[in-house]
Amino acid sequence: MRIARFSIDGTVGFGVLEGDELDVIKGHPFAEFERSGRKVPLDKVRLLPPVLPNKVVGIGRNYAEHAAELGNDVPETPVTFFKPSTSVIGHGDPLAYPAFSEEVHHEAELAVVIGRMCREVPRERVKDVILGYTCANDVTARDVQRREKQWARAKGFDGSCPLGPWIETDLDPSDLTIQCTVNGEQRQLGRTSEMVRPIEDLIVHITEAMTLLPGDVVLTGTPAGVGPLHDGDTVSVTIEGIGTLTNKVIKRG
Repeated sequence: MRIARFSIDGTVGFGVLEGDELDVIKGHPFAEFERSGRKVPLDKVRLLPPVLPNKVVGIGRNYAEHAAELGNDVPETPVTFFKPSTSVIGHGDPLAYPAFSEEVHHEAELAVVIGRMCREVPRERVKDVILGYTCANDVTARDVQRREKQWARAKGFDGSCPLGPWIETDLDPSDLTIQCTVNGEQRQLGRTSEMVRPIEDLIVHITEAMTLLPGDVVLTGTPAGVGPLHDGDTVSVTIEGIGTLTNKVIKRG
């Protein structure tokens, strides 16, 4: 099932994608819901970020070739960082280049959407706390990341976490193709099977320390091939079985 969050005529809602229409649901997807039977054409709505997370938890250097391309070793334990809720934008939203950076990179990632409040999740129960999966772009001010060491500004600036276009709930995430293109040119191509640590291990590691809430998002790392974005570029993240997330880079006004 594909669940999208959208706006139409000033109203925000969730719907189940069926072909080129959304079947509007009653309530929200984090509990039992009913389909209303009211259908709206996909081309008549504005797709919003599929969730508004309380927090986005990122995982760094979870693909060995990506760690190597930036001169880093694979860490002994997962490297975690946060992106604030204000970093989240949706499919089609403009990605504003931050004024404090001159080297912003794309990072195509599989994102895990949490479906229920959870803490200290055992490995065998991880699937029970996941609502589904979406595409993400962990946009990073690389020069700031190098200079400041701490990643808060480099990865947490406004608009640095495009998510979308929707949530896919019926998906085996263990071996999916991840691709990033810029202006139609392929930059990144990898598979989720290349992750150093699988999703189960990441959720166990994170929830040892903190409670995840419904709608929270976990970014699972990026394959090799990260590179620069410039004003006017169109960047797309495509993940097998989910779809394509596209944003255009603009100068911050």
